[in-house]
Amino acid sequence: MLSYYIISSFLAQIELSGGISDEISVRIRNGTFSKYMVLPMNMEGYFLAMEAGVVSFHILFDLLAAGIWVALFRINFVFAADAVSIVCALMLIFLGLLFMAQLNYYLGLLTLRYEEISTFLMIKDNLVSLVTGTIIPLALLPEGLTAFMRFFPFYYVTYLPSMLLTGRCGEEAVRGVILLAAWCIFMEFINRWTYQKYRLKYDGVGI
Repeated sequence: MLSYYIISSFLAQIELSGGISDEISVRIRNGTFSKYMVLPMNMEGYFLAMEAGVVSFHILFDLLAAGIWVALFRINFVFAADAVSIVCALMLIFLGLLFMAQLNYYLGLLTLRYEEISTFLMIKDNLVSLVTGTIIPLALLPEGLTAFMRFFPFYYVTYLPSMLLTGRCGEEAVRGVILLAAWCIFMEFINRWTYQKYRLKYDGVGI
């Protein structure tokens, strides 16, 4: 259990994509979003690259903090020995970070339609902490609820890679990678459709 919480806490710490939705929302509201629209670039790619840079900067410090925690409290850290589970877990971590960045990009774009999205962001932050298994392992929930959550991407963002890295749930590894990759592709289409539909509502003068 301690190994699970160390890994899940580490994954939660490097998931910093909430800044994407905040920046997009603020720039749309103050009228400075135009600079992203007029430049000949892939706007979503820009924000994903920005998120990758932020994660790369923080990941070393978070790893160091986790290592100190394990050593200081002399935790008998459990780590998977199966190479397939480890590789699939790393792929899930990458896809999970990508999906969360895409989700926050989508929520930021909703400001083009609703102007104020703070309620959406508050609901997202609270729900994600629960459904990703950051607060409690999803294995402690009723089996029927856990089975239902396997159809949604949040199950694979934090919970499954944490379980895989502690040597559990190996039978779900490959299926998890496929499902989360499919969700990332789906979010890519949703983001493009949302931007093309609502960008014409933006007048670039703030509110």
